[in-house]
Formats: sequence, C-alpha cells, structure tokens
Amino acid sequence: MTKNAYAQSGVDVEAGYEVVARIKKHVARTERLGVMGALGGFGGMFDLSRLDVKEPVLISGTDGVGTKLMLAIKYDKHDTIGQDCVAMCVNDIIAAGAEPLYFLDYIATGKNEPAKLEQVVAGVAEGCVQAGAGLIGGETAEMPGMYGEDDYDLAGFAVGVAEKSQIIDGSKVKEGDVLLGLASSGIHSNGYSLVRRVFADYTGEEELPELEGKKLKDILLEPTRIYVKAALPLIKEELVNGIAHITGGGFIENIPRMFGDDLAAEIEEDKVPVLPIFKALEKYGELKHDEMFEIFNMGIGLMLAVSPEKVDCVKEVLDEPVYELGRIVKKADASVVIK
Repeated sequence: MTKNAYAQSGVDVEAGYEVVARIKKHVARTERLGVMGALGGFGGMFDLSRLDVKEPVLISGTDGVGTKLMLAIKYDKHDTIGQDCVAMCVNDIIAAGAEPLYFLDYIATGKNEPAKLEQVVAGVAEGCVQAGAGLIGGETAEMPGMYGEDDYDLAGFAVGVAEKSQIIDGSKVKEGDVLLGLASSGIHSNGYSLVRRVFADYTGEEELPELEGKKLKDILLEPTRIYVKAALPLIKEELVNGIAHITGGGFIENIPRMFGDDLAAEIEEDKVPVLPIFKALEKYGELKHDEMFEIFNMGIGLMLAVSPEKVDCVKEVLDEPVYELGRIVKKADASVVIK
C-alpha cells in the first residue's frame, strides 16, 4: 500500500491509532467518581457536582520530568517515567491542599513506536491510580525533525479540588510549628542534569558500594513517590498548617514556599534520613556538602509544618516513619537554617 503524503513526511497516523488502542486498558484503571465520557473526544470531562465539596476551589499544576527522561531513553526503560510525571504534578497540588481529580499527559516524539509509548502511558496510569486521579485525556505528537527517532518528551497537567477553608497557602504556619518529614523514594525528578554529569562515564550496571547491592540505573530511575494517600487525610482532618514538596532547589528553595517572609525553618541535619544515592553523588561528583541541600531532596520528599499539640495525632494517622526535623522560628537572616 502506498503511503499517503503525511506518512511520507514521517508522520505515521496508523501508529497513532495503534497507540490509542493500546492505552485504553491502562486509562480504564484510572476511572474514578466524576470522570465522564470516553477517551478520544475533543475534551476530557469531569463532573464536579458528584463531589461532596461545599465551596470548591480548583487547584492545578503542570510539570515534566526534566532530563531524567534521557536516562530512561539511555537505559531503554520506559514503564516508570510516567509515574514521575504524575508525581511532580500531583505532589505540587497536594501541597496546596488539593485532592487530585484528573490528569492529562502530553508526549512528543520523533518516531511513534506504539509499544514504547504504551509503556510510558502505563506508567502515567499507575501514577494516576496511586494519586486517585482520572486520566481523562492527552496528546501524542509525532514530530520528525524536531526530535530524534528514539527521543521523546513528556509533560503533564493535574487538576484537584479543595474546600476553600482547607486551602494550604502558608498563612496558617506560625512560629513554634514542628517540621515533620516524609521519606523520598530516591532522587525523584530533579537535579538530573547534575546526576548525569556525575555518572556520565558509568554504564548503569554498576553496583556501587554505597548503593547496598542495587544497580546504579535502577536507583537513578526509581520512580518519584506520590504523597497523596499520606497527605490527604491530614488535610481533611486539618492537622497540617503547611506543606512543602521538596523538588528542584532542595530544602533551601522549597521549604520557604510554605510560610511567610517573617519566618524561617530551623533544621537539624542529623535528623534527615539521607539516602545512599545522595552520599554517592556527593562523593563521586566531589560536590560541596552544603550545596547538596540546595539541589536535592536528600531523603525527604514532603515536609509538613504542624502545630506542636497535633504532632502525635499526625504520626498516628501516617502509617510510616515520620522524621521530626526541626521547627519554625522567627526569621533573623536566612529562610532555612541547617544546623
């Protein structure tokens, strides 16, 4: 069969149809209350009236996964990078007090390989299941000439809802609040341009002594943890005053985003459960110790500001180790002080 003019230009419409057919079963896993219609319409629909929210405020976030994608491509492992994309979006909106409702993804590639793109979307769907968000739409764009045949880019967009009275905007955080940390799963999705530079001459198959028997590539591609199931009950019970998602810029950039300009966070470094990969990065990259906290999450992916009298209750609700890292104090100089 002769290819039509578009196919001769490098865009395989049939492959596009195949991707849609392949991903339907993954999308079906994400169905939740409020999701309307089927994949393939011009717009994804969500029925807000099905939710028991008196004064709904919609909170949205969009993000990608940065150059972690280049490692997924290098190691030819595409089934978890989608979870990273969802995590980066939903962890941001949960930090504002939102319950994620739905998610849309955008994939751009040089050559549409349906089996590979199915793996990517399967990862997005897994992230959506963990976040309780419906995957209600997306776009797969084949752009020969813009991207190499093996290359692709991935971005996402999440929308959540909060009761107006339960929005977390930094106004409730006060001096004396206790800072509690929840563990990260690894590097998450930030700092990978530096990570790739540090490990540029490695194959990924190495088992470095610091990494406790795991292969380097598995540690580097460990998917970003999704904090929705941990944080949402705390928000609904009004147990937290502030939440910081520790992303690019590490402790130094992200912690101050959850409180006012007159306050500061005092962190005790020895309370931070630093993951082995960060010790390896510091050693093999010959990085300055102080700079690590300006770049990476260091083992804490979500930080909570909690009133002292509510700390025990928060620890009871959370079915995991909770790290008491420090306190909110009056600002003297820096917004984050690591002791």
